[in-house]
Amino acid sequence: MKMTGLAHASAPAQGNARAQQALVLIAEDEPEIAEILTAYLRRSGMRVVCAGDGRVALELHLSLKPDLVLLDVQMPRLDGWAVLSELRHRGDTPVIMLTALDQDIDKLMGLRIGADDYIVKPFNPAEVVARAQAVLRRTANRAVRTEQKVTRVDIFEIDLIQHEATVLVGSERHALPLTLTEFKLLAHLAKAPRQVFSRGELLSNCLPEGDTLERTVDSHISKLRRKLEELGLSGVPANVRGVGYKFGSTA
Repeated sequence: MKMTGLAHASAPAQGNARAQQALVLIAEDEPEIAEILTAYLRRSGMRVVCAGDGRVALELHLSLKPDLVLLDVQMPRLDGWAVLSELRHRGDTPVIMLTALDQDIDKLMGLRIGADDYIVKPFNPAEVVARAQAVLRRTANRAVRTEQKVTRVDIFEIDLIQHEATVLVGSERHALPLTLTEFKLLAHLAKAPRQVFSRGELLSNCLPEGDTLERTVDSHISKLRRKLEELGLSGVPANVRGVGYKFGSTA
């Protein structure tokens, strides 16, 4: 495809700070288009790698784990729809579709499969850079929000929204069959792994209303510890004699 109609606006000298050093994979079989996009993206502070067909794009995505993919629809070996479908099976890498097709059905297909944005050729490469920066901003904010909902300590991963806790044992991740109280205790201790929490604090923050006995905390901690020991883990939670409990360590 020729670059007819592609505006040659001056490339921005500096991109948005969130996009600095982002790695962008350009999956485009037209060398001229790939070269111009590469120049503009690099001028904005991003790193770039190019793929000339769908299969190479998937291979580079797997090995390099780019922050963003600019994905042409009409490519040899595997078209953009097939590549996008596979990328969504793998995860949520942001994808902007690039295509000469200007049909609503194509836009809807891209968005339905999971594209983050859609740009029709011919386009202004400066606009592509701006759209790329916008998508990177959105996904960076989304990643921060997700990170705040998940607590990771050592080999533990605690999802505070789904109320799920998993632990990595060897090369396998196991879901922990915890009661609500056990989950709350583990999550509370994990928020500050080195801090020692008194039984009174754990009682007020983690146990159901109506439980007023501090020794009830010991009972729940004991059950939690036993479930971890069944997976071959010891030392979590850790007892600090005369004070209370802290998260501890499996090391």
